[in-house]
Amino acid sequence: MNGDTRLRCVINGEAFDREIDPRLLLVEMIRDLLDLKGTRIGCHTGDCGACTLRLGGAVVKSCMILALSAEGQSITTIEGIDDLTAIQAAFVAENGFQCGFCTTGMVLTAAELLRSNPDPSEAEIRRGLNGNLCRCTGYDGIIAAIRRAAEGMAALTGVSITPDA
Repeated sequence: MNGDTRLRCVINGEAFDREIDPRLLLVEMIRDLLDLKGTRIGCHTGDCGACTLRLGGAVVKSCMILALSAEGQSITTIEGIDDLTAIQAAFVAENGFQCGFCTTGMVLTAAELLRSNPDPSEAEIRRGLNGNLCRCTGYDGIIAAIRRAAEGMAALTGVSITPDA
């Protein structure tokens, strides 16, 4: 026996059942074993948000979690989110990225924010992005992109969006 431990979970809707090294971080499993490169490794300290994914319905920093913590849970990476079209289009329209390294974490965080608050104020967007770092943009384009995405989603659903005061 090599010391590996069985992990059973669901990743982007697909069953995952295999032996893994119990020291493996969730981000390493996602990237190295599953080749899902949208989840990035930035800091290994949980500060940058590049490794953001959804675990059991909560947004988490996967560089801070052992892969075995996902036992019996559902994991969704950026590759597994279906409802990103409005958010992606808004990021492009508002120049919400430059190098793109932080973009997947920002987009996934934005999706979660808009899921829980379809009409966020600028202050709520800034709070929602807390823990996601961008070294290129200065955040103005990112915030504008999330507002645009909220407006676009409201147009599709008929929800009223109020302008920031």
